[in-house]
Amino acid sequence: MIAMKIIVLNGSPKGDLSVTMQYVHFIHRKFPQHELKILNISQQIKSLEHKKKAFGDVIEEVVAADGILWAFPVYFLLVPSNYKRFIELVWENGVEDAFMGKYTASLSTSIHFFDHTAHDYINAVCDDLGMKYTEGFSAEMEDLMDAKERRQLALFAEHFFDAIERCSPTSKKFNPLPQEVFEYVPGPATKKVAASGKKILVLTDSKDRDTNVKRMIHRFTEAFSEDIEVLNLHEINIKGGCLGCLQCAYDNRCVYTDKDGYVEFFEQKIKPAGILVFAGSIKDRYLSSHWKVFLDRSFFNNHVPVMQGKQLGFIVSGPLNQLPGVKQALTAFYEIQQARIVDFITDECGNSEEIDSLLQNLAKRLVRYSVESYIKPPGFLSVGGKKILRDDVYGRLRFPFRADHKFYKNNGLYDFPQKNYKVRIVNTIMTVLCTVPFIRKEIYNKRMKEEMIKPLQKVAGQE
Repeated sequence: MIAMKIIVLNGSPKGDLSVTMQYVHFIHRKFPQHELKILNISQQIKSLEHKKKAFGDVIEEVVAADGILWAFPVYFLLVPSNYKRFIELVWENGVEDAFMGKYTASLSTSIHFFDHTAHDYINAVCDDLGMKYTEGFSAEMEDLMDAKERRQLALFAEHFFDAIERCSPTSKKFNPLPQEVFEYVPGPATKKVAASGKKILVLTDSKDRDTNVKRMIHRFTEAFSEDIEVLNLHEINIKGGCLGCLQCAYDNRCVYTDKDGYVEFFEQKIKPAGILVFAGSIKDRYLSSHWKVFLDRSFFNNHVPVMQGKQLGFIVSGPLNQLPGVKQALTAFYEIQQARIVDFITDECGNSEEIDSLLQNLAKRLVRYSVESYIKPPGFLSVGGKKILRDDVYGRLRFPFRADHKFYKNNGLYDFPQKNYKVRIVNTIMTVLCTVPFIRKEIYNKRMKEEMIKPLQKVAGQE
């Protein structure tokens, strides 16, 4: 195997102290003939954003590389906000050609909580850049301690190096996003919706007044008979993204507390609101990195469902409907938070009257569902995600996530099935009875369907 130069784009804000980088170091130890040069992208994002030479140096390394490894922890169902910002800078500086044709792969570490969303995002970005994406490898944070998992990691790296050497063909997983331009022209709101005493907050990152997002926000707020508060993320004093330091894990106190205004804003504006509407534009394959900073920084709440009972809406300009993974992940996350996304309204339909109608209906539904405290039952993704968090907080994450453990314990979130002693007793009795052939035949062949619905029939009035 020929010696290669691989540029590792480190997405962790912790730089060399990243868990993910230990996996990269292991790969380097297994394949010492290759140069794996680590560039601490997220940790140095301010420099890359404001210093042309610093950003240019990274791009020169990319151009000279035989392969690119995107390596990152999973933050809030995606890559960290600083990493997202770097990807935006690639397009803003017009250096897409530096990545075109490069072989690439992605490596992440996490607790497998929506890690697929993060890998799909990177895969799609690589497809947009014309890169040759081989595959992604999603490691659990402690997999490196397991010999079998180390072997899988080594094979992943070997396959990546082999694809580069052999110039192997790679398939595209994601089609280009449509670039249609439509100017939304809102009509008047002829009917008004009463807020019914509900605190409604619209949060946006849009700086330009003459955009579809701004016009959709205006039309949405005009649907109400009261004035609706609209806040811009750019007006909030946010010093930076989540650092991954876990200082908040003990008592939900963020390391940025008293250093910027994010926590105060979240406590005074986000938590009291019964209805939240997030408004923004698609930037590459997600909302903007500024939105990602907002979402990442909310992690000071750890895994406590602080959005419980809230009704949410999203107003988005751009091809959100072409990004089902984004909608899926956000929906599942807020279901885990015991909240509900009522709808995603976009300008994709290209019809101003239809958008007016959708925004008017969103206003009406948000208030009605809030008044009724209507929260739909969670689906598979949120139920599965909730169990991942429950099991890990109870187990190996109890330390350092002491605040989570205390909340979960005091609020019945440790709903392990083995604690249902009535079911355990019934299961034991029925298991023993079914070892008898004629009883098993009677139950499975004749009575199973009737017995399954019998307790439900009482409630449904079908007795």
